[in-house]
Amino acid sequence: MAVLTGRVDDCTGVLLAGGRGARLGGVPKGLLQLDGAPLAARALELFGGLFERSLLVTSDPAPYRDLGATWVADLLPGKGAPGGLHAALRAASSGWVFAAACDMPFLREAPIRFLAGRRAGVAAVLVRCGGRLHPLHALWSRDCLPALEALFRAGDPSLHDLARAVPARVVEEVEWLSVDPGGRALENANTPGDLERLGLLPPRP
Repeated sequence: MAVLTGRVDDCTGVLLAGGRGARLGGVPKGLLQLDGAPLAARALELFGGLFERSLLVTSDPAPYRDLGATWVADLLPGKGAPGGLHAALRAASSGWVFAAACDMPFLREAPIRFLAGRRAGVAAVLVRCGGRLHPLHALWSRDCLPALEALFRAGDPSLHDLARAVPARVVEEVEWLSVDPGGRALENANTPGDLERLGLLPPRP
C-alpha cells in the first residue's frame, strides 16, 4: 500500500463551507467544536502541512474571518457542493484540488496522502464506502472543469454526475478501510444526533 510522504505536489486543499446547517439551527457547520477547536480551523491546519495552498469556499466568509483563510465565493450561487467545487477548480493555481466538507471532523493526513497517490491517469479519485461514493474527501483535477460546466449548462448536476462524466478512479471499501479503519475520515455532521455521535459541540458564543 503506497502512501505519499512530503508535500502533496500540484494540489490545493479546499474546504467547502457553503452549507447552511438547517438541521442544526442554521449554525455555520465549520465552527462546530471538536477538542476545543472549530472543525474548519482543524482542517485548515491539516491542509497547511499537506498542500502549498488552501482555500475556503463560502458565500459568507464572516463566520470564518478569524481563521485567516484565503476564501473564494461561489461563482454559481445556490448550486451546493457542485458549485463549491466549480469555484475551487476555477480559483486553484494547481492542477488538482482535494475537496472536503467543513463538517468532517476526522480528516487525517494518511488517508489524504493515500488518495493523492492514486491520481495517475485519471481526472478524479474518490472512495466508495458504505455502499456509496464520497465526492467530498476526494481529489478532482482541473481537467474536470469542462465536464462540470457542461453539466451545469444541461441542468442541476450532482458530484456523482461529475464522477460518471470524467475518468475517475474509485477506491473500493476493502482497500479504503486498510488506511481509514471504520471509515472515520468520511464522517460528517448533519443533525443533532450526529453531534452527539461524533463528540461535537456547538460553536462558541
